[in-house]
Amino acid sequence: MFEAATEEIPRDYRPATGALADQKVLITGAGAGIGRASALAAAQAGATVILLDRRIPPLERVYDEIEEAGGPQPAIYPLDLLGAKPQDYTELAQRLNDSLTGLDALVHNAGCLGRPCPIAHYNIETWFRTLHIDLNAPFLLTQACLPLLQRAPHGIVVFISDLAGRSGQPYAGAYGVAKSGLEGLMRTLAAELPDASPMRSVGYDPGATHTALRALAYPGEDTCELRSPDAAARGLMYLLDPIHPVRQGGLFTLALDDYGVA
Repeated sequence: MFEAATEEIPRDYRPATGALADQKVLITGAGAGIGRASALAAAQAGATVILLDRRIPPLERVYDEIEEAGGPQPAIYPLDLLGAKPQDYTELAQRLNDSLTGLDALVHNAGCLGRPCPIAHYNIETWFRTLHIDLNAPFLLTQACLPLLQRAPHGIVVFISDLAGRSGQPYAGAYGVAKSGLEGLMRTLAAELPDASPMRSVGYDPGATHTALRALAYPGEDTCELRSPDAAARGLMYLLDPIHPVRQGGLFTLALDDYGVA
């Protein structure tokens, strides 16, 4: 079993007031789970958050939560990653440039579990659908937004990872393969960026977190032992915080005892 080396986020980190002031942060899968918690945390730290998901009602709820908390006015961008074409991502990047004058951070949080199943019996349609949402869509979105991120003073792309992408877990199927590919995409992009580039491409594995996707994968699991989405979001804030020059191509994790459980 092979597992790539990871780096632990500093145990004493908490985002300072205004840590992300004037930052424009795009979060996929922002309607629930880690995406929602990350959007709220980023807005609380002063960021203008672009909320992306396939359904509008959950995004509207997160939008209202941000406004009620006094955060900068967010933006809603509904997009179905399964059906989106390359031109849809190009249009998104153009709109970000026209309405917000750019983008500082892109968080690839959206994901599809597919169906836990042995490879020998894996449904082909489910395989292609899961790989498209979990790997092809992040590639297309990254490629479209790359000019904006490279223009930012401290541009960063964060790929949300999972142990299933590094350890070869049985029955993880297309989800595990996609997460492995996502880490490869992250490292390939990092290797292609010039040494002097202020932009960073990093991975973030929040660990076992109490989300709907996790519940589908482990329906009988004791959720009391899981990290909360809010705790996972605090770790992500460290990577987005411009004051911390995180290592190019690094894969970051949290210490469970410091960030708590649900």
